[in-house]
Amino acid sequence: MRLTGTVVADSRTIHEDGAVVTSGDEIVFVGERETADERYPDHEERSFDIVAPGLVGAHVHSVQSLGRGIADDEALLDWLFEHVLPMEASMDAEEMWTAAMLGYMECLASGVTTVVDHLSVDHAEQAFEAAGQIGIRGLLGKVLMDRDAPGLQEDAEAGLAESKRLIEQYHRGFDDRIRYAVTPRFAVSCTEACLRGARELADAHDGVRIHTHASENRDEIETVEERTGMRNVEWLDEVGLTGPDVTLAHCVWTDERERTILEDTDTAVVHCPSSNMKLASGVAPIPDYLDRGLTVALGNDGPPCNNTLDPFTEMRQAALLTKVQHLDATKLPAETVFRMATEHGATASGFDVGVLREGRPADVIGLSTDTPRATPIHDPLSHLVFAAHGDDVRLTMVDGDVVYDEGSFPAVDDRQIRESAQRYADALGE
Repeated sequence: MRLTGTVVADSRTIHEDGAVVTSGDEIVFVGERETADERYPDHEERSFDIVAPGLVGAHVHSVQSLGRGIADDEALLDWLFEHVLPMEASMDAEEMWTAAMLGYMECLASGVTTVVDHLSVDHAEQAFEAAGQIGIRGLLGKVLMDRDAPGLQEDAEAGLAESKRLIEQYHRGFDDRIRYAVTPRFAVSCTEACLRGARELADAHDGVRIHTHASENRDEIETVEERTGMRNVEWLDEVGLTGPDVTLAHCVWTDERERTILEDTDTAVVHCPSSNMKLASGVAPIPDYLDRGLTVALGNDGPPCNNTLDPFTEMRQAALLTKVQHLDATKLPAETVFRMATEHGATASGFDVGVLREGRPADVIGLSTDTPRATPIHDPLSHLVFAAHGDDVRLTMVDGDVVYDEGSFPAVDDRQIRESAQRYADALGE
């Protein structure tokens, strides 16, 4: 396919009258439209106002999609233990599949081609099947919780054994679009044996990463410190859950020693500004992390604490929140934020995506700017970060396959899924 328009190849390279050409599952050309027309005249052409790399949702909870709006105006630990975990515990396999599929539909329709997805304790295989069916790229993991998790708590050994089974069944599955991350929920709900077991399991399988939460909320940190005598990131480092194969969501409350650990171990951080604002968790020290050379990606977190999986909203929030936090309008310019949503997200997920470049996977999105909100456009990158919305996306490709096109999903019946999701959500609330 030949996709034409203003091509934002990465955070530094823009072709005003450009084209991206895909063949099979990879990009074979990025550059000027005239050249593409000459070299690839037989490729089907689709024209858009902006063509960009697929975005990376580096921390999402797709299976929480049925809980959008159930726990507004709640503090984190109350939100989690009184509302979200009971909801997850009550969901059967069909509900879990529907919730995951609904989340993936929202992501793809909003320009997210890759997710790092923190699932639940039970029925995790349903999300793997949903991801494979709809065609999204993802790093997925069953949640591990072996303490303080009524309704979802399971023995660490059993949880790790189930994780091993899922690794063997799904890691590098669906043409390597789906990979596995060992996924302890967070230090509060995991024993030391569970956390150390997560590291051992990841080390035993090539390409398996680790994904967990860290230092999101001060109450969480106090709990971990009371139990271990260490702050959260220190404790995770002690049990082996730092390193270049680890993605830590949030990292809002870290001290100098913890930031040095993140830096020295090359651990990836995921910034979730909307969730951190909604749950009043705080503001993560993103400029400091970036100055230290950390990989800092962007995530929406879950629908009950956002309440959207729109990555464009998250880019805007990330930039504006940091500017007002520091009272410095120069902090987190559009170029940096876009790189967080693409290239840094790719690093955090372990996939070679995030840019439009010859030889890379053909994960491409096409957007419309046919709205008053998008008129005029002086700078396409500024528009993507500060003005665009997920509903501006018209086409989403993963590995060269069209997985979303002008409101429809070729692989699934989106209306039936949305109807089922509403019915299941209504029943959960009874």
